[in-house]
This record gives sequence, structure tokens and C-alpha cells, in this order.
Amino acid sequence: MVPAVAAAATVAAILVVTFVVYGGKPAPTTVAGWDVSSVEGTPRIGRKPILGKEGTGRLGVGQMLETDSHSRASLQADEIGQIKVDPSTRLRLLDMGSGLKRIALDRGTIHTYIWGPPGQFVVDTPSAVTVDLGCAYSLHVEDSGAGMVRTSLGWVGFKLNGHESFIPAGAACATRPKVGPGTPYFEDASAEFRAALTRFDFEDSTSEQRAGDLAIVLAEARKRDALTLWHLLARVDEGKRVLVYDRLRPFAPPPASVTKEGILRLDRTMLDLWWNELGFDDISVWRHWERSWSGAGKPVREK
Repeated sequence: MVPAVAAAATVAAILVVTFVVYGGKPAPTTVAGWDVSSVEGTPRIGRKPILGKEGTGRLGVGQMLETDSHSRASLQADEIGQIKVDPSTRLRLLDMGSGLKRIALDRGTIHTYIWGPPGQFVVDTPSAVTVDLGCAYSLHVEDSGAGMVRTSLGWVGFKLNGHESFIPAGAACATRPKVGPGTPYFEDASAEFRAALTRFDFEDSTSEQRAGDLAIVLAEARKRDALTLWHLLARVDEGKRVLVYDRLRPFAPPPASVTKEGILRLDRTMLDLWWNELGFDDISVWRHWERSWSGAGKPVREK
């Protein structure tokens, strides 16, 4: 019985210490969210300012972080990554679930460095959903809802209603409301290439205009631009698809199991196999995310 009495006394002592230290109240619990620190100026979480350069706060689910034209902030979650927030930016924390961390960028610019598992960090914009696939990237959203993502490490998925773009390091991709993500491109492509691609994605309204700008893109394409050509396979008119195929093939020969006929009918398995030959990353990571988080493919609008 002596050991039992000793154990009971130990438990009683722990309870007494806990009561003295916490005043009989339970220990505080940590709210799921991101730690926020002020880098410059006075960012706000809701109406609460984060004062001073060393000021800190906590952004919880359902809360908004906003910087004015003179302030910057930094967000960090140890198991996810870090987000730098530029001036004149507004974002909201939507979800901190065990498998999905989701924010909405209403306007402004963020710079992310994510070390969490690929596919778990998602950013909504007014015109597309940005999915981290193990990377660092910058994301900008204008007041109009138009956006731009630039990847510096790894790769990013951009999605709206089944319209997909994959942006590896060194590449960029624009997005527009009601249109979704455009065609990704490397920023060292020629000015003529980039201008024609922008018109093709967002401005051309006739088949003649689209054909003309497609011709410029194909003529200006380099081996490095296989990224853009692969995406164009699914975006050009059916009658022009063979032109893209013929231009892409010498730059990145498809695997033996990929046929011209399969690509021209947009067989997804063959398209995915060809993507994997481009040297960016395995597209199965993206397909896994699509199966797991089909509901995250549509942006959550601000209420």
C-alpha cells in the first residue's frame, strides 16, 4: 500500500502547484492559426493593430490580416512555412485543418516559402486557386481580381473549374476573373512571345486573331518553352493542335508509350506522361491533390 500512498501524494502535490500557478484555471490552449509579426508600420488583425516593429499577434481561422501602404507583416506556422506580406495587402485565413491550410488573398502581394507537405497549402484569389507543390513563390492580386504568380523554387499549381496551369521555378502565369489561369511561360522568353501569349489567353476574340498569335508563339518558341507548348496542346482549337504537337516534339520527344493520336485527342494519361518527360516534377503529386481536395478547386469569395 505504501507505493500507492506515495503516488497519490505526488498527484496531489502536482494539483496544488497547478492551482497556485494558474489560479485554479486550466492552462491556455493555442488557437490554430499563424503567428504574425510586424515588419514595418502597423498591420492589423481585424481592428486590432500590431504595434511596433517587434509587435506580434495570432491570425486565427475566420480572421483578416491587412497592411496599409506603409506596413508589412510576416506570418509563420512551424509545420507549414512562412509568408511575407507586402504593403496594401488583405488576406483571410479560411482553414487550418490537418490536411489543408487555406488562405484567401483578396488583394496585394505575398511571398511564400512553404516546407509543409506538397498540396496542403492553398491560396484562393478572385480568379484562381493557387496550390503549393513544394515551393517558394510570389502571388499578386490587383483590385480588379486579376493576378500573377511567379515561382522561385519547386512548382505551383493554378486552377479554376478544371482549367489548370503548372508553374515551375523561373516561370510565371497570369490569371483573370471569369477566365482563370493563362498559359505559363518562362520570363526570359522573347517580348514577342510573351505579348502574343497574353493576347491569345485573354484578349483574342476571333479564330483569326488566335491563329495569328499562336503562329507568333510557335515561331518564337525555344526548347525551354516546351513548358508553354505542352499547356497549349489543351488550349488551342482542335484543328491547330497538330501544329503545337509538331513544334513541341523536337524540343521534348514524348515517351514511346505516348502516341500522336493520343495527344491530339487529349488523352490525359499520355499528356501526363509527356509532362513528366519535361523535367519539372512528377504530375502525380497534382493528381493526388485533385482527388483529395476536389472541393478546393474553386475560390472562396469574400462575404
